[in-house]
Amino acid sequence: MTTTNPTTEQASKIPVLLLKTRSSPGDSYEDLFSESNVNASGFAPQFVPVLLHQFHSDGMNEVAALLRDRRIGNQKHHEYGGLIFTSQRAVEAFAKLVEDGKAVSLATDDIPKPEEKTAWPHLQNIPVYSVGPATTRALAAVPQEPPLQVFGSHTGNGAALAPFILAHYYEWYGGQKRATLPPILFLVGETRRDIIPKTLQDGALPDTERIRVTETVVYGTGVMESFPVDLRRVLGETRNDSMRWIVVFSPTGCDSMLRVMGILDPETNKVYKGYERDGKTFIATIGPTTRDHLLSFGFEPDVCAELPTPQGVLEGIQAFMVKRQS
Repeated sequence: MTTTNPTTEQASKIPVLLLKTRSSPGDSYEDLFSESNVNASGFAPQFVPVLLHQFHSDGMNEVAALLRDRRIGNQKHHEYGGLIFTSQRAVEAFAKLVEDGKAVSLATDDIPKPEEKTAWPHLQNIPVYSVGPATTRALAAVPQEPPLQVFGSHTGNGAALAPFILAHYYEWYGGQKRATLPPILFLVGETRRDIIPKTLQDGALPDTERIRVTETVVYGTGVMESFPVDLRRVLGETRNDSMRWIVVFSPTGCDSMLRVMGILDPETNKVYKGYERDGKTFIATIGPTTRDHLLSFGFEPDVCAELPTPQGVLEGIQAFMVKRQS
């Protein structure tokens, strides 16, 4: 997939290289940056796709069986009592399973059990935990009547979502002892942080306070072969601009980005000692996970969004620019 080329009108604006695939039919980052400015300068957003996603058949089959056999619910016989999502890709995998299973459900005349009184995918009575607004919007599109009951969108990251789940899940099941609560199913990618399962199953907590979590890998993430080529080309196209921003959305591809920028030492896999920034290329990250990954290479980004949203990224960049020019 190729990047979006800047127009003549955009040439006078500040390039913002969004290291992501453009969302369809419209992208909120593109819309917001196109309409915004700082110090009388507008922005020219461009997309440089990074990630290649593939579903994992083993994990997909496991979750499909759980849905088909109605093993996720709020009754004592259910295997899982809740779901956790921290990425849109996991939601995409889940939505595919729901859609595929819907056809099977209709074909087999799937009739709810009297004690459940639910319809496919039979998840009306469980809490679904989401890490942020984008994941919550994706979950809202999962077909179910009534819709999934989603909680935690306000938390913004896994470190904040985990303690929220500890309190909310306990309340959801009416104060039932945590040791007797059903585990929560966490749909994840190959690469993920372990902050949520670590927090919910923290060994420092009494046995009666822990909540069991099962992680099931439903997708894998890699770097598109075209990414280094695309990024190198766009950096060349914007080399004469007095300022340009690169917005990084995922740890995946960070090393490729630093390599294209010419600052990653292949022997140490760290940025070159004593390297100097060019004074016009600035880096913003979607949140602390990506920031910390860049720090592991010895590179400190200029901005880390306080909220993992288009507005959060924009406000971080605007604040940096205002402070820099004051």
